[in-house]
Amino acid sequence: MERPHLRTMPLKTAKTRWREVVLVCRKCQKKLDGGFGPDGDQSLKKALKRYLKPEMKVGKGRKADLAVIETGCFDICPKGAVVAVNAARPETVLIVPPGIDLLELRQKLGVPERRRPADTFEIVARDPVDAARRKA
Repeated sequence: MERPHLRTMPLKTAKTRWREVVLVCRKCQKKLDGGFGPDGDQSLKKALKRYLKPEMKVGKGRKADLAVIETGCFDICPKGAVVAVNAARPETVLIVPPGIDLLELRQKLGVPERRRPADTFEIVARDPVDAARRKA
């Protein structure tokens, strides 16, 4: 029986710049209502993004180096904590209590420390004699 309304669509791909993907339980975060960050008023997702922003390109979408994604329930459901996992290391699921040091959490998740490359500047000579010496 042919079903014209169920035409198959070709498989497509989308490229990302993601190097690390951290999955965070949406349900745990909602129950906890904050508890992370310097003032304790941020969700784990927001605190991780803000903490890692200086060293990685963190943001929304496919152009970020790190993706922190809220998922459905992991069926662990800790009281007073949030479940998180690095997608590259699914064998280790972390139960993250509020107020944890985010440096320690980054290390436990296995997210490597990356520094953005420093801007490079070319030295430009001011006088033509000095410029000629530099080329030689």
